Amino acid sequence: MTSKSSITGPTILTITRMVLVIPFMICCMSESTASKIFALAIFSVAAITDLVDGKWARKQHLVTDMGAFLDPLADKMLVDLVFLSLVYMGVVPLWMFAVIIVRDLAVDGMRMMAAREGITIAASIYGKTKTMIQMITLISILANTFIGSNILANINTMMLYVVIFFTVFSGADYIIRGWKKVIK
Repeated sequence: MTSKSSITGPTILTITRMVLVIPFMICCMSESTASKIFALAIFSVAAITDLVDGKWARKQHLVTDMGAFLDPLADKMLVDLVFLSLVYMGVVPLWMFAVIIVRDLAVDGMRMMAAREGITIAASIYGKTKTMIQMITLISILANTFIGSNILANINTMMLYVVIFFTVFSGADYIIRGWKKVIK
């Protein structure tokens, strides 16, 4: 059940996640170690808001149409802009970022097609897993921008391949499920 009132506590957390992208980008692009640590802290807080807002909304019956629209948008803004920053810094390969963006656009396109038919394609466990793995990987990569560990860099590279796997797998799942619903 969705509520008509749009501005709830969970929606404010979602909007906060969107706003935190700006100071994150400023800090992440700085050369100073302190700024990089602050960027990691900002991203970590934003990632925590993603865990909290949905659970809070469902538990307190504060789910709104606005929140349902803004939450995935906030996730994509946060994750995609962090990946873009890391591509710019030469930490993440451009092709990996391209896979993530193409998947997001394809899934959003499928959701829009379904929405025109009055069909909602809910988030799947694979999509949620993908987002969780992305955020954990990004925290690790951001930490290594000021730690500078070769071992952690190698672990992060492996984690990025796991991200790509879940990105492609969850994207295919959304598109297949959505297509089946749209062509019925």
